[in-house]
Amino acid sequence: MIRWFAALAAVLAAGCASMGMPDVAPGQTEAEVRKEMGNPAMELKKPGGDTFLYYTYYPGGRICNVAVIGTDGKLVRMEQRLTAENIYGIKKGMKDQAVRELLGPPRVISRLPNQNLIVWEYPWIKSSSEKRILWVHYTPDDGVVFKVVEAHDEVAEPTSD
Repeated sequence: MIRWFAALAAVLAAGCASMGMPDVAPGQTEAEVRKEMGNPAMELKKPGGDTFLYYTYYPGGRICNVAVIGTDGKLVRMEQRLTAENIYGIKKGMKDQAVRELLGPPRVISRLPNQNLIVWEYPWIKSSSEKRILWVHYTPDDGVVFKVVEAHDEVAEPTSD
């Protein structure tokens, strides 16, 4: 019976890691983080020397973890970027690069040719379980946020039949 529980615990731990709950701790080297988490979806070198490694779990995932690697090459902290604070912090007039740095790479980038807009899509989870979706609309010429739309994700969680 104890072996069965141990096996179940191992399977659940592996499942949690694949769903974006990283098994890394501050002080580990960048190489150890990459070995555990794989290749990041995006890397960003900050002016102060820190490196941000963005890990998304698309298409089905709704989180973006950022491993902050210090100038000493060690993990400083892990941050979840698709949070209500960050999502609701996206405002008209922001540049696309600032949004990408804050939220990470989008799940989908599409074009609305009739409106001359580019749309980035971010699925996320509000509170502990409500599936939400964010669409950030940009003007293609200057990459400036034109409109932000955030709503319940009806595709993932229909509210009516």
